[in-house]
Amino acid sequence: MLRRSLENRDAQTRQLQDAVTNVEKHFGELCQIFAAYVRKTARLRDKADLLVNEINVYASTETPHLKQGLKNFADEFAKLQDYRQAEVERLEAKVVEPLKAYGTIVKMKRDDLKATLTARNREAKQLTQLERTRQRNPSDRHVISQAETELQRATMDATRTTRHLEETIDNFEKQKIKDIKVFRHSLYPQDYSSRLDIVRANSKSPLQRSLSAKCVSGTGQVLTCRLRKDQQTEDDDEEDEDLDVTEEEN
Repeated sequence: MLRRSLENRDAQTRQLQDAVTNVEKHFGELCQIFAAYVRKTARLRDKADLLVNEINVYASTETPHLKQGLKNFADEFAKLQDYRQAEVERLEAKVVEPLKAYGTIVKMKRDDLKATLTARNREAKQLTQLERTRQRNPSDRHVISQAETELQRATMDATRTTRHLEETIDNFEKQKIKDIKVFRHSLYPQDYSSRLDIVRANSKSPLQRSLSAKCVSGTGQVLTCRLRKDQQTEDDDEEDEDLDVTEEEN
């Protein structure tokens, strides 16, 4: 009966080990990918700031009507970068850092598992010793009684550590579920969508009017070529950054 109980508890421990290992693996991956996303978003924000500056510089050389349109667009585009900056800060504080903390949490759970396994191995060892004692010295009640006492102590210790492990793993699972829900809701402010829609709506008309005016004046082709050239340069920069990140990871 006791031997079967030990086997059942060993199976339970393996399940708990698998649960901790699963979180360690996937939360580690999530942490790395979220951190990389934050870095990419921050670089995109920096590129956008450069674009805003360049638009303002170019606007200063144009006619008053087009100048005003470009500056309006630059202002609205700069506001979008404020949201991007907020996204970077919230992801870093609300997602990346909590995910990093799971490294320490997992280590603590592994320590609890190790303590439980040690106690159970001691119990199994004492059980084996008692069985051998009964077989070799069935009439020596003193030795058998000592072995039974040692087994009882080992069983009590194993039961205590097992109960502690079950409680701590239950709390671990509850905290994990809670944190995952918090990660989802903390990515953006509650009014993010409505504020972003307002910015999008306000940013359309000035640029469209400005580009239309430029095309009518006969110089729209120059502006289009410039924009395409800037886009190509930005794409090349992105490829260079991707190569740099790959080299760093290797």
